[in-house]
Amino acid sequence: MFAALMLSFGVIFVAELGDKSQLMAMTYALRYRWWVVLSAILTATALVHAASVFFGHFLGLSIPTDLMAILAGLSMLVFGLWTLRGDELDDEEASRAKRVGASVFLAVMSSFMLAELGDKTMLATITLATNNDWMGVWIGSTIGMVAADALAVAVGRLLGKHLPERTIAVGAAVLFFVFAAWLLFEGLTGASTLALALTLPAAVLITAIGVVWIRATHARRRAEAAAFVPSDAADATSPASSPHPSPERSLGR
Repeated sequence: MFAALMLSFGVIFVAELGDKSQLMAMTYALRYRWWVVLSAILTATALVHAASVFFGHFLGLSIPTDLMAILAGLSMLVFGLWTLRGDELDDEEASRAKRVGASVFLAVMSSFMLAELGDKTMLATITLATNNDWMGVWIGSTIGMVAADALAVAVGRLLGKHLPERTIAVGAAVLFFVFAAWLLFEGLTGASTLALALTLPAAVLITAIGVVWIRATHARRRAEAAAFVPSDAADATSPASSPHPSPERSLGR
């Protein structure tokens, strides 16, 4: 149980770094009391991860250990690529984070539960629960996520700005790739030729798709950033905003 707790804590803590849930935690921390935000995060995480552990535990009972290690390794590869891509809040999630409800606790808890459904931390918890002590996975994954979000809350309150996402994302991705290599090595050691023939092409395909996805996402973000011009900056550079326009501007050059 203790080994499962420590493993789950480390994996989920890394998975949460730079995740959209962490971005939401920082957003809430700028507006509400930190202990209310963390209490809501703890409640939401405990509920979501309890469901994840339940499904992962009973799913793991019917699947061979070697196969689960291979699937877990491929999952960690996906998580690493996902982390390199970076997370962002869509319009609906951003509006939920900024909305002031009648009950701050319920608002934060519900938004975190919705954000975690299908997220990589939930998938990682399911994966870990298939082959480890379920109680240790539940406690460790819950503490790991709350600890990562507590870090975001603390930094958000102190700096009022976001974390250095690129540095954190690269470091977290490297750790995920290490986990992926470790699990794949364990799963493929002594595995059949068929398992080897299926796993290696799958890993290459996942990596190729991930690289294309990352490049397309970063290109889109660069294009959006280049197309966005703040209204204040536009006013400041417009001819009408200058009290003494240059001759070039006055001549329409």
